[in-house]
Amino acid sequence: MSTVYLDGKSLTLQDVVNVARKGYKVEITPEAKKLVKECAKAVLEWADEGRVVYGITTGFGDLSTVVIPRDKCRQLQENLLLSHSCGFGEPYPEDVVRAIMLLRINTLSRGYSGISLETLQQMVDYLNLGIHPVVPTQGSVGASGDLCPLSHVAITLIGHGNVVYQGKTMPASEALVKAGMKPVELQPKEGLALNNGTTVMNAVAALCVVDGINMEKNADIAASMSAEALHAVPYAFDKRTHDLRPQVGQGIVAENMRRLLEGSEIVEAYKKDRVQDAYSLRCLPQVHGASRDAIAYVKEKIEIEINSVTDNPIIFHKDGDAVSGGNFHGQPMAMAMDFFGIAAAEFANIAERRVARMVDHKLSDLPPFLVSDSGVNSGFMIPQYTAAALVSENKVLAHPSVVDSIPTSANQEDHVSMGGYSARKARQILNNTNRVIAIEMVNAAQGMDFRAPLKPGKGSGAAHAEFRKHVPFYEKDQFMQPLLLKSLELVENGAIVEAVEKEIGELK
Repeated sequence: MSTVYLDGKSLTLQDVVNVARKGYKVEITPEAKKLVKECAKAVLEWADEGRVVYGITTGFGDLSTVVIPRDKCRQLQENLLLSHSCGFGEPYPEDVVRAIMLLRINTLSRGYSGISLETLQQMVDYLNLGIHPVVPTQGSVGASGDLCPLSHVAITLIGHGNVVYQGKTMPASEALVKAGMKPVELQPKEGLALNNGTTVMNAVAALCVVDGINMEKNADIAASMSAEALHAVPYAFDKRTHDLRPQVGQGIVAENMRRLLEGSEIVEAYKKDRVQDAYSLRCLPQVHGASRDAIAYVKEKIEIEINSVTDNPIIFHKDGDAVSGGNFHGQPMAMAMDFFGIAAAEFANIAERRVARMVDHKLSDLPPFLVSDSGVNSGFMIPQYTAAALVSENKVLAHPSVVDSIPTSANQEDHVSMGGYSARKARQILNNTNRVIAIEMVNAAQGMDFRAPLKPGKGSGAAHAEFRKHVPFYEKDQFMQPLLLKSLELVENGAIVEAVEKEIGELK
């Protein structure tokens, strides 16, 4: 089994995927272990000295003025985790939980959090053994980070809460016995180190961006198939036009479309019929491109955040300082994930418009609702309704949650980010968008078949050929949902992208 080595500074998105979805193990580097030990030693010394340090010898939030005696420091940390474990909602899926644990280990490995190596190793062992805490999705306001869901992770280390282990949900205490482990005994600062930071929103966001990059390619491919079905003209993809407006994403999409449609007999046969298409085809480089640029921005923010220290206070043990700052505030990620949601929603919006054109015979020059003997057969009438429902849902979800701050902790924490929800709703928007793209592919493949014997382009043709291996031509009305679900599977697992890139090379 491959291993990802963690030092808190060099984690990549591919590492996140490898651990979260491919079962890679993790190990903390020797240098990082050294720093963790040094920092933990300093915290213990401060606690023994009776030094007043937030979260170590004081209460939390609005209770920061309450000084805690040394003999109650351990109880303070355990009470913190137990009282903060108060979430609702469906639990996060396994890949997100694994990503949460990975990112938490990584940030704590920097050696600025005061956690002991023994406690940190317990989380490493959980991840490597496949002991996955049950973490509810609701309860975080995104400052001080993701306190509630991270507490649900942390309490399992001390034998409380529930985990999934060996395929079963069970009390953490039972899983510890099965795995031959014991609950950790928390030292000063450790509870706060475990539950304070932006880790949960980052985990959701990281996997979102990885899946979003796959979605971008599928969106361009589906658009090229629709262009064939609607016998689009190629003029809007002319490189000279895009060079005069050098937006990065716009240029990439135009280039992708040129490569996907290269050699299309359909485009060649119809290109003299008109000088321009409707905006959903003509402006897709500008629309897809702007969303790509937005997702690229989000990716950059996530790559910074997954290698950042976001708990509080930050222990600068070499300087003898504990600084109570605000790195736990989720604003950078909350704003980024709201932006991601808007970007993903726009892919769906424009795709639905292409679907609507294909089923309208007055606009498409195709059989009504893309089926022979229409009237007796409804064909693809209602998948467009489904697409319309999905994009309308996205429009509500795309409202930014970051602007909706609400005070907490007796107004000590009087501005919060709502980043946890920004990330969760971005994930739902992405899921909805993949479904709309799946609907577009079903429609576009059907429309392309009606253009035979004219051949499509190299890239769009490769997409069509792969698609038809799994989803047959729709001759007459049948149970539609299985076809859509199969199309969605091909979108999400990257099969269509893989087939296209095998034919024309990697898409940008």
